[in-house]
Amino acid sequence: MNVLVVDGYNIIGAWEELRRIKETSIGQARDRLVEMLAEYQAYSGMRVIVVFDAYYVKGIESKLKAYQIEIIYTKENETADECIERIVKGLKNVINQVYVATSDYAEQRTIFGRGALRISARELSIELADIDREIEQQIENHQKVKPQIKIPLNQDVLEKFEKWRRGDT
Repeated sequence: MNVLVVDGYNIIGAWEELRRIKETSIGQARDRLVEMLAEYQAYSGMRVIVVFDAYYVKGIESKLKAYQIEIIYTKENETADECIERIVKGLKNVINQVYVATSDYAEQRTIFGRGALRISARELSIELADIDREIEQQIENHQKVKPQIKIPLNQDVLEKFEKWRRGDT
């Protein structure tokens, strides 16, 4: 199974849309990131874990799930990097391929040494944009396809049915 572990605040700081949202509300920026990653998870089939450190959210470590995304808030004295390294160590094995999304160069080197692969914030942004385009294309293609009529009817009957369907009599 492929697993994507995301350094939440690092990505928020790297993506323009999320940086703008963060200026008014860090909570909304977190929520938007989770929504975007939920779409990514639904399309890619990867397990996604987002880690936020206690820099903005003080308190004890907590884990929750939203949109099937695992969200981890670290302990007050634990950085997101330390938590991500612990997660990578626990998940990396012959079956799992772990990717870590962060633009923190030191963290990229550390997780690479533990067997995980890195995805920069920019690469993840590009991948999400590609997925959005693919989804739009699939929707467009789906809308072009006309449903097959199982019972052949002449045009007059089809028009009458369409009027009934729309409530025009």
